[in-house]
Amino acid sequence: MIYRSIGKPIFFRMDPERAHHLVIGGLAGASKVPGMKPLMRSIYGVKEDPALATDLFGLHFHSPIGLAAGLDKNAAAVEGFSSIGLGFMEVGTVTPVGQPGNEQPRMFRLPPDEALINRMGFNNEGADQMLNRLSNVKERRIPVWVNIGKNKVTPNEQAEQDYLSCIRKLYDTADLFVVNISSPNTPNLRNLQHGDELRSLLNAVVAEMQTLNDKNQKNKAILVKIAPDVTDEDLIPMTETIVQSGVSGIIATNTTLSRAGTNHPNRMEAGGLSGKPLTEHSTEIIRKVYRHTGGRIPIIGSGGVFTAEDAYAKICAGASLVEVYTGLIYRGPGISREITTGLKTLLKRDGYRHISEAVGRDHK
Repeated sequence: MIYRSIGKPIFFRMDPERAHHLVIGGLAGASKVPGMKPLMRSIYGVKEDPALATDLFGLHFHSPIGLAAGLDKNAAAVEGFSSIGLGFMEVGTVTPVGQPGNEQPRMFRLPPDEALINRMGFNNEGADQMLNRLSNVKERRIPVWVNIGKNKVTPNEQAEQDYLSCIRKLYDTADLFVVNISSPNTPNLRNLQHGDELRSLLNAVVAEMQTLNDKNQKNKAILVKIAPDVTDEDLIPMTETIVQSGVSGIIATNTTLSRAGTNHPNRMEAGGLSGKPLTEHSTEIIRKVYRHTGGRIPIIGSGGVFTAEDAYAKICAGASLVEVYTGLIYRGPGISREITTGLKTLLKRDGYRHISEAVGRDHK
């Protein structure tokens, strides 16, 4: 209530990107103040509940609700985000070399639609800086996933070298990797989702992960994040290639180029749209992927999650974990507690003892 009545009105008067930096800087700074992390956990934290705790990818998640990539691009506020009830978080997208991203302004709010449009373009400080940041995290309370991408100047023919570089540099500090080939804001990046380009890239990153896992006697996972803007004709072969590659899971979905369900004037801005207008469409992509794979590969649901009902719909469609981003910006840091509390109520209503029983319910 404090965020929605005081914080949000202040932030929403600012330029969106400036507000973004203030939030990240504030969380990073707060985590360094003695006693602040326990205070944040007491206000926003989520206690582990046996009905929601999940073990997946060799990791333990006290809550199935995590933070999607894009908010903490440089792993600057890991300890802060770890203190607001999230079960995991994705940092990045990070590229081998730092880059400024696209020209500003490049982030836009659509308040009546509860949506955002961004065309950031993988702005980040680079893999070396992220390595330094993650190496200096004093207290890692939740799994930290690293979302990796290619530099803008790298042609698609050489893209796999950028992904491999990120994996090699960050292997020791990442709990899990996510291959981002679905952002609409890097020219031609989405072409890597199809055909031989997808097959070649995934074979390379899976082979590298296997080599590093064998060397370090670990079993770290690697996931792929897909776009919502794919036809059924493209989704089936894409999904099959992903499954055959040996990656550990699929994140569905990234932002969309569609403007369906939006009315605010900012809808005309170029970039990827996230938030409420994406809710049902991303859930339908999850449903199609689960149906095609028969549940053979775990799915992480992302896109327009604001409420427990939104998260539950994605779980019933086939998601094992769920991510928030735009919902956090519009609803505030209490969203994790609100969603987990609501999920327990929904599970009890439907007679489930554990969240895993509800995964893919739509198909049973």
